[in-house]
Amino acid sequence: MLVQILLLIVASALLIPCAMLLIECLSAFLSPLAARPISAPLSEDFSIAVLMPAHNEADVIVETLTALTPQLSPQDRLIVVADNCTDQTAQLARECGATVLERTDDTRLGKGYALDCGLRFMAAAPPAAVVMVDADCQFRKGSVRQLASDAIACQRPVQGVYLIDSGDRSGLDRSGSKSGSRSAEPNLKEAVSAFAFKLKNLVRPLGLAQMGLPCLLTGTGMAFPWSVMATVNLASNSIVEDMKLGFDLAIAGTPPVLCSSVTVVGPLPPSDDDAKTQRTRWEHGHLQLILHYFPKLLSQALMQRRLDLLASALDLIIPPLSLLVMIGLTLSVLMTLAAALSGAWLPAFICYGAGGALLLAIALAWVKFAQNDLSLQTLLQVPAYILWKIPLYLKFVREPQVEWVRTRRQVQRDK
Repeated sequence: MLVQILLLIVASALLIPCAMLLIECLSAFLSPLAARPISAPLSEDFSIAVLMPAHNEADVIVETLTALTPQLSPQDRLIVVADNCTDQTAQLARECGATVLERTDDTRLGKGYALDCGLRFMAAAPPAAVVMVDADCQFRKGSVRQLASDAIACQRPVQGVYLIDSGDRSGLDRSGSKSGSRSAEPNLKEAVSAFAFKLKNLVRPLGLAQMGLPCLLTGTGMAFPWSVMATVNLASNSIVEDMKLGFDLAIAGTPPVLCSSVTVVGPLPPSDDDAKTQRTRWEHGHLQLILHYFPKLLSQALMQRRLDLLASALDLIIPPLSLLVMIGLTLSVLMTLAAALSGAWLPAFICYGAGGALLLAIALAWVKFAQNDLSLQTLLQVPAYILWKIPLYLKFVREPQVEWVRTRRQVQRDK
């Protein structure tokens, strides 16, 4: 009897994230296609500060700053934190007209410390809103001011849609190709990674937004009213400082909101090794946050009687897509064997239901949001992609990554 109860608990633990994923994807599937801004653009009277942490970004920063500058008004500021740089990042940023802060500290490493340095600098003359961007991102025209407008209008953090470059650059405020872009068609790993990224950063947040629920912060293309930024401490070495910040702000009463009308695009990593480095940092950080923040979010949801915190907790426990598929397949096989031996099929049926919910969620996301990026033939090759990810998750068990490691940029520029 005890064994059957344990099996039911394990099966239910699989069903909950799969059901939450299906709810999010179904909500996004039923949402209108046209993205709408949260607010009208701000008047020119409001000041914006664009804060860009940069560690050895000499290969990309000129193009990024050149594209950002026309989006700013005379009273706005563009602040680059050259964090422990050993290249010409600081010099190039100054030549582009940015205010540059050079930070050197070989003990306190990580993006969080660089952001904290920038916030402390601007506290002497705070702007109405702070927009945080990475040094290798492409923005659609008007994105910066729209993000700031939304943050000030709702007095909450605002997250744009952050996607991986899939080759479609229409409307992006960037002349020509950028460092890190690829002219060739993406291979299996790249295509499936871009789909998983879109599922996490577009489909799921859009589904939550349609239900009036908060989204995660994804690290770039996000804006904050200064009243919110003045209350936070970003000085940490968290490898997913953006997600952590979003949860801290949600608990404090200012949960992030999605601005689906703003798109920010980052490049694919230039090699498989760089992709593995990037995915390891993101996914190990996500798994660590599940362990640390799920109990915190759940307890705060009960104490504050807040549905949005409960939704954030349930959204957090959806693991990376490949890991969720692996867990689902493994548990389904194990529960089937256990049922064949014991005759108790309920745990197995729960796992089958979870697997069906997972497959339906992926199908809904692909049909509406990814058919042009990922062919059905490529989608059916996902098992091969999952095999590539197994060592990444085994490493989390043996030696989880705890230090922030920057993903190498592509130095070769397209002509």
